[in-house]
Amino acid sequence: MTAILRRAASVVAVAALVALPGCSPPQSGQTARNALVLGIDVSGSFRAQHYDDAIDFASYYLYGHLHGLGGLQKPTAMFVGSIGGDRPGEVKSFHPIEDFQDKSVDQIEQDMRTWFPPEDRLTDFNAFFSRLATLIKQRNLILAPINIVLLSDGEPDYPGMNAHDSLGPYGKVNLSPLEYLSRSVTVRLLYPTATVDSRWEHNVKRNRVRVWTQDGEIMTGWSNQLVPGQPPEQQDRLWSWIADNVDFRVRARIL
Repeated sequence: MTAILRRAASVVAVAALVALPGCSPPQSGQTARNALVLGIDVSGSFRAQHYDDAIDFASYYLYGHLHGLGGLQKPTAMFVGSIGGDRPGEVKSFHPIEDFQDKSVDQIEQDMRTWFPPEDRLTDFNAFFSRLATLIKQRNLILAPINIVLLSDGEPDYPGMNAHDSLGPYGKVNLSPLEYLSRSVTVRLLYPTATVDSRWEHNVKRNRVRVWTQDGEIMTGWSNQLVPGQPPEQQDRLWSWIADNVDFRVRARIL
């Protein structure tokens, strides 16, 4: 009799959980909600290093994800914005997924060059993260896995920085607005130097947010994976390279 009661209680508990708003599992054939965010460094320092290559890469990266090529995860929401400003805390706009759908790789590239010219003075990560957190809440995407890709040299700019303090600026990078947006928030920093890689991994404070870095020397090899004359749908080497080197599954940090 006790076993029967336990089984009945379990059935009731599961039924109650499914009935809760937002707790029901996706129906068969539906794609679970997930958000892809791409930030582009538009400061002068990044322009001199990797801006052009990063824009070219981003056009393929976004196209590949939008179409689920090579097994890349298709986002149900996508936001693309700039990391920068001419003054601290300057708020920038994010372009939504609708601005990129039904466009070719070349069209995406041209749009990003038009929307995000590398003309800003500062690289302000904190303003980017703060605005993004607000947007995620407004769009009711809380709890959905969030993949944040930053195309940047990774060097933060803050007023009054001590030129002799090489580590201090990284301790001021504030990921706290992202901490409780979802159980899975990953920040991927692409194109820094190996030294900046290490500073993000060891000096940027975070608890739940996962951080993955890939230095510029590796990133510039993405174009070597392209097969000349082949359409994006047949660029299997590129999509495999992205899966292995950019969309690498990052483990949660052990505190």
